[in-house]
Amino acid sequence: MKNYIPSLRIFLLAILALGVNYASAQTKNDAAKMNAFVTQLMSKMTLEEKIGQLNLVTMGRAITGSVVNSGVESRIKKGEIGGVFGVYGAADVAKIQDLAVKESRLHIPLIFGLDVIHGHRTIFPIPLGISATWDMGLIEQSAHIAAKEATAEGLNWVFSPMVDIARDPRWGRISEGSGEDPWYGSQVAKAMVKGYQGSSMTNSDAVMACVKHFALYGGAEAGREYNTVDMSLIRMYQDYLPPYKAALDAGAGSFMSSFNTVNGMPATVNKWLLTDLLRKQWGFKGFVVSDYTALNEVTDHGLGDLQTVSALALKAGLDMDMVGEGFLTTLKKSLKEGKVTQQEIDQACRRVLEAKYKLGLFNNPNKSIDPEREQRDVLTDDHRKFARTIAEHSFVLLKNSAQTLPLKKSGTIALVGPLANNHSEMLGTWVIAGDPEKSVSVMDGIKNIVGNNVNILYARGSNITDDSLLGVRAFALNNGQIKDKRSPKEMIDEAVETAKKADVVVAVVGESANMSGESSSRSDIRIPESQRDLLKALAKTGKPLVIVLFNGRPLTLTWEDEHASAILDAWAPGTEAGNAIADVLFGNYNPAGKITATFPRSVGQIPIYYNHKNTGRPYSGKGPAKFKSDYLDISNDPLYPFGYGLSYTTFNYSDVKLDKTTLKGNEILKATVTVTNTGKYSGEEVVQMYISDPVASISRSVKELKNYQKVTLQPGETKEVTFNITTNDLKFYNNELVYDWEPGQFIVQIGTNSSDTHTASVQWGK
Repeated sequence: MKNYIPSLRIFLLAILALGVNYASAQTKNDAAKMNAFVTQLMSKMTLEEKIGQLNLVTMGRAITGSVVNSGVESRIKKGEIGGVFGVYGAADVAKIQDLAVKESRLHIPLIFGLDVIHGHRTIFPIPLGISATWDMGLIEQSAHIAAKEATAEGLNWVFSPMVDIARDPRWGRISEGSGEDPWYGSQVAKAMVKGYQGSSMTNSDAVMACVKHFALYGGAEAGREYNTVDMSLIRMYQDYLPPYKAALDAGAGSFMSSFNTVNGMPATVNKWLLTDLLRKQWGFKGFVVSDYTALNEVTDHGLGDLQTVSALALKAGLDMDMVGEGFLTTLKKSLKEGKVTQQEIDQACRRVLEAKYKLGLFNNPNKSIDPEREQRDVLTDDHRKFARTIAEHSFVLLKNSAQTLPLKKSGTIALVGPLANNHSEMLGTWVIAGDPEKSVSVMDGIKNIVGNNVNILYARGSNITDDSLLGVRAFALNNGQIKDKRSPKEMIDEAVETAKKADVVVAVVGESANMSGESSSRSDIRIPESQRDLLKALAKTGKPLVIVLFNGRPLTLTWEDEHASAILDAWAPGTEAGNAIADVLFGNYNPAGKITATFPRSVGQIPIYYNHKNTGRPYSGKGPAKFKSDYLDISNDPLYPFGYGLSYTTFNYSDVKLDKTTLKGNEILKATVTVTNTGKYSGEEVVQMYISDPVASISRSVKELKNYQKVTLQPGETKEVTFNITTNDLKFYNNELVYDWEPGQFIVQIGTNSSDTHTASVQWGK
């Protein structure tokens, strides 16, 4: 028996080695086949056809700019278009694909893309809400379902995930990402790419992911859309670049360049970014597409006319031009003038053709187009059920005084607010194919849960906003909000009278879908004034006030936190919004979400994030101080810190126990806490592990998230939660941009959020 076990191990290792070698050989064989196919195809292509592959156009159904392409059908026949976005539906896609594969000279198929951000037909919570689940299984599944529905309608490419780290909630597109932390954002990026692309992009239900926006877009100055980004290389590598790299490592097939500058050079024409970093340092083999007319906009950055910037972009490593047609109209001339080379055009063309090969489009251009699938796989009961589940898991309980929630399934509820009986606002920002009329309103959701057991009294109470400027700007694309014809006072008076008749008030308020997302930056991130006036009037009734909050970003909620009995952050929950909200309000599901972006007390604290650097004069937070890094008029602390979220139950944490206090080299440290459910409800808890490096060769963050575990505990149940910590968890980028760890003291912090942790110290030597 003693001899048998080593022999078995050797045998298993040999089998594993054979498998690895076979997979490696198979990968090389596949790459060789692709290379031979593309080389042969390109040998038949004219210069015009090669440049045509670099041209991505829209036919006007899903636009994020003022430019719409014309003459698309004739250009497809001429081979002057490589891809189309904004068209979906099996019949429409098949018709356009036929133009390419039947009527163009070389029959090269098109790639069809769309902004599928948080679901396609079945809409899930906005990405910032999805990230609050801290559940990579749910996140990956959401992307897989989105891919299944998108491919059923003929799509094979999605402009997602957006992995930009964002620390300024004024920026509207914070709603589209996973918050402020690079480690956590990296986990989400990997899960999304795996969900979209599956085991093989040739599968009929898989799409190619497009990672955006490369790079640093979330660092836009003043939180203003499309604005300048300027930061040190260490900050780039340590805090902003990791999620892009994680998505690449997960196999993402394409990247999208960002609108902003990086090191003073617009990303779309930035050779250091697109070639030196992305391709040479990281080894990316896919293709890079610009954002919507981003190439043309380099002229406004001050780098020259369209021909000049198009040549710069091609030489920098941009492969496909979205909408602007700069490549299409100038590259031939630039080639004649020696401003670009044939090799540079061929390289970009090759990358686009390889993407189509990897998707299996040359074998079957219509691989996903199946009218039966379009009926069978879109907005199914199972998809809606999943949408309800992931929405419930995304909600964050921000406050719950005196156990106001969960509500009783009896008595009288005053349901108030402009979002309470509203279908159109349930889906949130960045929804192209979702149908608001198929969403569940909060009113309907509550009725579905409690039936006739609860008397529901409804009053709208206010418009979303009565601010003329905000209203016009926010609702510019859909001709304005539907406003009540009554005066604000009349609506508030009705709501107050309704509240007086009820046992509890549920106010469904917050941002509309149009108040976050692209081109939706806000300098004042409070709930709009019309709704704040409503809340203040409701609070004066003395009735318990439950706020159900819709928002695409962290908001400043100091008044609400002080005066409301409970606050449930529902983000924008998606198709099953009302059912999911009702499940949580009435205790069918105990909320367990944790925020992934810090909520400030005031916009004056922005940018605010948990993993900040310390200063030479840190403020302890105790008592009056002078000549310290603080504000005269407000605390340094946020209203709700990163990782924060309450439950209907309570959890108690023990001190952190380490299996050793001194380590050397590649030893593994085990850090353990005991978590006990000390409340009356079964609940899930996200146990978070942070590490601090108090002495290093450069100034380090005060702490950094390195891992987490999500556990479920019954009332009175206790579980030990153990983290295995390795030297990989200690690494950082030093002044030479070398990613390594340094020996010394480290502080392990484990707790319920970034501010509420238990700590233990360890010495780790080389």
